[in-house]
Amino acid sequence: MTPDPSTDGGSDAPAGRGLTAAWVIAGVCVAIELVLLAGDAGLIGGVRFRQAVYEYGGFWSGLLGNWRPNYPFQQWAMFLSYGFLHAGLIHLILNMVTLLSLSRSVLLRVGTVRYLLLYGMSLLGGALGFALLSDSYRPMVGASGALFGLAGAILAWEYVDRYATSERLWPVARAVLLLLGLNVALYYAMDRLLAWEAHLGGFVAGWIAALLIDPRPSRDDD
Repeated sequence: MTPDPSTDGGSDAPAGRGLTAAWVIAGVCVAIELVLLAGDAGLIGGVRFRQAVYEYGGFWSGLLGNWRPNYPFQQWAMFLSYGFLHAGLIHLILNMVTLLSLSRSVLLRVGTVRYLLLYGMSLLGGALGFALLSDSYRPMVGASGALFGLAGAILAWEYVDRYATSERLWPVARAVLLLLGLNVALYYAMDRLLAWEAHLGGFVAGWIAALLIDPRPSRDDD
């Protein structure tokens, strides 16, 4: 079963050229991190420049409780803004490489517009998962919630395609288990600072969004 790149479900551009959307997202994330690195180097802002940016753009669970926001509607804006901030250069590079790697197959399947819709829903799902499951007082930042949403979408479509042709579903289950094991390993390797709640929320949101956006199995072109 292979996706048909000549059709993208009514999107605004051929899917092969839609990787531009992923590059734009990556470009925004890179630009923001470069500004933060300039702050770290003392070129702009004060000594707490990065922390101040996190205070305004990171996801803070306390803002959904009795914490006072820094600006109107911060408790809602943070559901999206957190996904464009990162905790340093290594965090950024790992996420951007993953973003570009996963985006191609999603874009081939549904095109630019629905890719962006799925990405946004996964970003929101990651924030919601963190809000519901985490009791951390630290800010949560990073695109990984959305990235796990892209992975969830790819696996959801793989499940649909295999189920439609009565193929074995074990490869999908194995991939889910590998992602689970990776999260457990990283959680302890990073001294429990991994936001697995955002990963889980993004994955579930991406899986559901994929089935809402394109529930049909891919056409077999062979």
